[in-house]
Amino acid sequence: MTIWVDADACPGVIKEILFRAAERTGTRVTLVANQPVRTPPSRLIDSLQVSSGFDVADDEIVRRVEPGDLVITADIPLAAEVMEKGGHALNPRGELYTRDNIRVRLNMRDFMDTMRSSGVQTGGPPPLGPREKQAFANHLDRLLQQR
Repeated sequence: MTIWVDADACPGVIKEILFRAAERTGTRVTLVANQPVRTPPSRLIDSLQVSSGFDVADDEIVRRVEPGDLVITADIPLAAEVMEKGGHALNPRGELYTRDNIRVRLNMRDFMDTMRSSGVQTGGPPPLGPREKQAFANHLDRLLQQR
């Protein structure tokens, strides 16, 4: 299993949890981003810088993901594509995307896009709190134990 991280928007605290998990379990972690990303010195952790552009990092992750790999992303369309290829997708807030919830999430995303484009101020998600960090760490541990 490889863990792929949609790193442009991934919170630093989540990256730190991933770095510790990689060393603890011997799992490869690759951060994919449009800009340079700092990683700790490790044979298990690296980064891949892709060119700038809409969905370039997402497309690279989808191209490289293998069945059983894990992708860390808040990007719902990316999560859906990963799942179509047999991978797993986990939101940095600790929500595991599943076949049962991905369609609902895609519909809600489209609805919110429509609202924003019509001028409605929807705001963003609340700051990442201790509950979300713990949920993320718990799901990550479960997935790593299953491999």
